[in-house]
Amino acid sequence: MNRFFYLLIFLILIDINSSRGCTNFLITKGASADGSTMITYAADAGGFMEPLYYLPAMDHDSGEVVKIYEWDSGKFLGEIPQIAHTYRVVGNMNQHQVSIGETTFTGHKELKDSTGLIDYGSLMFLALQRAKTAREAIEVIDNLVQAYGYYSTGESFSIADPNEVWIFEIIGKGPGNTGAVWAARKIPDGYVAVHANQARIHKIFPNDPDNCLYSPDVMTLAKEKGYWDGKGEFSFADAYNPLDPGSALYCESRVWRFFTKVAPSQEFNEDYFRAVEGAEPYPLYIKPDRKLSVRDIQSLMRDHYEGTEYDMTKGLAAGPFGCPIRWKNLSWQIEGDTVNKYGWERSISTQQSAFTFVSQMRSFLPNEIGGVFWYGVDDAYSSCYIPLYSSMQEVPKPFIGGSIAEFDFDKAFWVFNLVANLAYTKYSYIIKDIQKVQSGFEDKFEVYQPALEKAALELYKQDPELAIGFLSDYSVSQSEKVVERWRELWKYLVVKYNDGYVNDATVAGGLKPKGVGYDNEFLKELIKQRPGYYDVKWRKPQKKVN
Repeated sequence: MNRFFYLLIFLILIDINSSRGCTNFLITKGASADGSTMITYAADAGGFMEPLYYLPAMDHDSGEVVKIYEWDSGKFLGEIPQIAHTYRVVGNMNQHQVSIGETTFTGHKELKDSTGLIDYGSLMFLALQRAKTAREAIEVIDNLVQAYGYYSTGESFSIADPNEVWIFEIIGKGPGNTGAVWAARKIPDGYVAVHANQARIHKIFPNDPDNCLYSPDVMTLAKEKGYWDGKGEFSFADAYNPLDPGSALYCESRVWRFFTKVAPSQEFNEDYFRAVEGAEPYPLYIKPDRKLSVRDIQSLMRDHYEGTEYDMTKGLAAGPFGCPIRWKNLSWQIEGDTVNKYGWERSISTQQSAFTFVSQMRSFLPNEIGGVFWYGVDDAYSSCYIPLYSSMQEVPKPFIGGSIAEFDFDKAFWVFNLVANLAYTKYSYIIKDIQKVQSGFEDKFEVYQPALEKAALELYKQDPELAIGFLSDYSVSQSEKVVERWRELWKYLVVKYNDGYVNDATVAGGLKPKGVGYDNEFLKELIKQRPGYYDVKWRKPQKKVN
């Protein structure tokens, strides 16, 4: 593929719903089972499909420019000078194992600078192209917004390299005010953190650049705008993204869930995410009860509050087959009632994901081998995490291009989306078939990884290019195998669950359909709502009233 093709890939933008519901986990070396740093990202938004981002390392001529398009809408914002050399980027990880994810917290809308040149999506990918470390990525982002202006609303970024993991939060200064205010906190080694569309940084520590960085005007702007009275301890989150009941229920609930899963011994209270007035905010980071593996984190990305009183596979809203999906909108009202507002649970795993990832970064391996971008398309619960090494030299064909406006059986997104949407119709049955295939691949990837990387290291000692080619071939071949298996899985599921039956396609001479009916609790609710209506029995004649 030539440079022009890769530039086209760089400029592919999909028009999406600007309301995102993303989730990021942050795992430090000392908190992981193998000494990896890890971050995760669920790119959640309705009407959103995103091809795998891929850009090879390139040298650039003097005078070249980068055209900036808003990630959310595709709107052209302008252009900035290109630098002499940019690094290879695979998804949200670069060749130096720097990885970046985000969640939108919006904050004070009046601080959005419509004259700014760089949006949050461009910040992520420009930083990945230009930074060798997480700290350097923060510096790149700061320099870009100070020079060209920040176009988007409030954002939380996870920024990590093989040694350090940072949470970085940023918001504009208002129309015509170039630059942005921001704060960044390093997560201490041995600890984990999470953010999910609500600003999480409260305390800022002056004179501690090893662990806390911030823009020089972060406090003065808050005071000038009336977001902080200048008295008492300053809180970035309280000043720039004050919590409201919706943010508590929809955002902090995912923080609570992650913390309770990784550190049940700490017994985190539900009051804060249940919007109880005066409840204590959850800490920025915690120490998990045990060290976490890649598989642990992948599992957490598939959570619907199972096993809690908020379990989305239970109750009337889950329907007769325990489906954890709640169709949007997230909040709703009853027709004729203009006073009361209601809202669904907001889980970590959701049907509206364009893609999710778990990035694994390891300081004890060469960059070409240490960086693994575990990539899943569509709903994490029914998808498969595929290992894409950050040294990958080409894009697997199913991950190239595509459109949310046009179905294409050759594109990975549509294949996984077909399987997921079929599962939502008879969930408690179909999801088990999907999970057999899912675990088959992911178990294999886990078992193969040590031997694969041992072989890659031997090749690396002979010639790094041999190792790169070996890992690239593996990444591409496994991607294509998984997508092809999901195509076959969809065909199998269509036949097995045709017309709502469970069919045995192995029976000679045709299908043997079995009616499995509805969940018992769902049936009880039906009877409760219409007593006697569903009775199958002789009924007494009703006397007619003249």
